[in-house]
Amino acid sequence: MIPNNTENKLTVLLSAMNLKGDNIAHELNISGDLIIINQSDHTDDHMGGSDTQKIRMITVPERGLSKSRNRALKAAEEEGAEICIFCDNDVRYVHDYQEKILDAFKRHPESDLLVFFIERPERYRPVFDKERQMGRLSTMKIFSPEVAFRLSSLRKKEICLDEFFGAGAKYAMGEENIFLWDCLKKGLKITYIPERIAGLIPNESTWFKGYDRIFFRNRGAGYYRMSSILWPILCIQFAVRKRKLFCGQVSVMQAIRWMFRGKREYAEEQNLSNRR
Repeated sequence: MIPNNTENKLTVLLSAMNLKGDNIAHELNISGDLIIINQSDHTDDHMGGSDTQKIRMITVPERGLSKSRNRALKAAEEEGAEICIFCDNDVRYVHDYQEKILDAFKRHPESDLLVFFIERPERYRPVFDKERQMGRLSTMKIFSPEVAFRLSSLRKKEICLDEFFGAGAKYAMGEENIFLWDCLKKGLKITYIPERIAGLIPNESTWFKGYDRIFFRNRGAGYYRMSSILWPILCIQFAVRKRKLFCGQVSVMQAIRWMFRGKREYAEEQNLSNRR
């Protein structure tokens, strides 16, 4: 078992597929405690690492990013983890990522979640220049490996990932936005920390296949899951604000129609599920 952690220790929660060993810790420059959920074709639960680093790899024959992260949250609770951060297998940390994250939590005892900066092709600078509290609109610019949190805060409010959303699920996007909005709805405080903790290793996306009907359906369903009131505004603003990305393939009105259809499809599924 990983020793009971306080704010002096960080646990990375890594979601991956078909790993053969724990060498990925070296590849991603993870020097501290690590819990890996390895989605493969068999079942295993292995403890490894060293005297200074505990690595637990849980292998399960299932698929779904949100399902993987929920399993990681459960395992982290079993191991007594407190400060955690989500991770994907294309995130390579800077050498002092642990110090940066833990120091920020000490500076912000009032915050339940901290959002850091991970450099990637579409974003070379932090979203904000200064530390600041985040609201619903600002969290929409974040992706999940940038999110660190106090595990006890999530457990107290019974917050987890929605398994209808994320890579490997029917609606293959939006899980981090839904997660952060759920945190805000339940009163948790989120603070942005403009410190670079990692960069992305070039890797082909497992879910993005272009701005097609499925993409916009997924987006519309996610916006409705985020807010049953604000979803039309969210759909329209996305189509207008991002039109330069897809204007050669899809019109703004078509994008909006597909997002509205995605909302209806998801809402109908939820109504059927609630009647059973």
